[in-house]
Amino acid sequence: MSDDVVIVGAGMAGVQTAVELRRQGWRGAITLLGDEPHPPYDRPPLSKAVLLGTEGTEPVDIRFDVDFDALGVELRLGVRAGSLRTEAKELVTDGGPVPYDRLVLATGAHAVALPGTAGVPGVYPLRTLDDASALRPVLAAAVPVVVVGAGWIGAEFATAARQAGCEVTVVEAADRPLAGVLPASVTAPMRGWYAEAGVRLRTGTAVAAVEPGAVLLADGSRLPAGAVVVGIGARPAGAWLAGSGVRLDPAGAVLADDRLRTSAPDVFAVGDCASFPSARYGRRLMIHHWDNAVQGPRTAAANLLGGDEPYDPVPYFWSEQFGRFVQYAGHHTAGDTMLNRGDPADPAWSVLWLRDGVLVALLAVGRPRDMAQARKLIARSAALDPARAADPALPLKETAG
Repeated sequence: MSDDVVIVGAGMAGVQTAVELRRQGWRGAITLLGDEPHPPYDRPPLSKAVLLGTEGTEPVDIRFDVDFDALGVELRLGVRAGSLRTEAKELVTDGGPVPYDRLVLATGAHAVALPGTAGVPGVYPLRTLDDASALRPVLAAAVPVVVVGAGWIGAEFATAARQAGCEVTVVEAADRPLAGVLPASVTAPMRGWYAEAGVRLRTGTAVAAVEPGAVLLADGSRLPAGAVVVGIGARPAGAWLAGSGVRLDPAGAVLADDRLRTSAPDVFAVGDCASFPSARYGRRLMIHHWDNAVQGPRTAAANLLGGDEPYDPVPYFWSEQFGRFVQYAGHHTAGDTMLNRGDPADPAWSVLWLRDGVLVALLAVGRPRDMAQARKLIARSAALDPARAADPALPLKETAG
């Protein structure tokens, strides 16, 4: 094919789409647009190595190992998309109009801001390289830090801040860490991880205000804070597409189909900015994790090249926090049967979820073998023997019927 493909977004999903298009035989022009001034880089090190100085602040240290010139990809940096004219097949950017024959939306997501803190000094998100670079001197100075949000990113930053010698308090409006993700019986032992690391965890109270040098809580508490790091989630970066003919959900996510096509002709969507219907789980999924940004481009590229491949991955992500390697695969609901594999008080344990006897999800703490086997079992909708599956001494694959 000799048409021109434009990819909006130079994160993992956008870069991988360009790589996959060439790998799968696309011969036309490929233009990759990134709104940041930095060459494309990997995000997982931002909350770990970059913060602690074990990786440099320059993008070269965490950039993707991709030679864009050799790949025949035109990389344009510092270009922000403003609107989309699908009938004219034209992307409107702050650098001028960009025509396309095929378009891939890979704009990712942006960090949710803490209400009332716009322009307040000392308040930091952690989503981009610039965010991580701004936080490095904060950790180097070892000032007291308040982290808002006891989710994955909040725990990862708290881990890094403690390693840097900061006093850390994590504030969570819900009654426990990861309240919107995991059941109370699973998150209960995680509270101990904070205490073990010397992190104060305040749950069940929201932030009322941020003032210079302090955070005021809704219960009247006042916490000293040389810096406030906000980790209360991310929202898909799709609002700029309103009125374009690309259908969005109320949160601004692009509504892709199971081939990662959007409602507009010749426009696809991958990564954090999009949701897709999962036949495996019988619902629409929006996955803000690295693995989705790697897998989706393979399917999008194949279908852009004329294929007809469904996208229905087993969701997967990992987190390194408080000296533990935490992994999750699949998707579970409150109605699924939960089984423990091992004691959560031990250094290594797993929790799995069954739906009508079929493995649909697994959380592993320090048990990578469980995770490696679970991902394959979930992919083939394997039924497990519950009694055997609950025995941590048995390899998980040996409990399948």
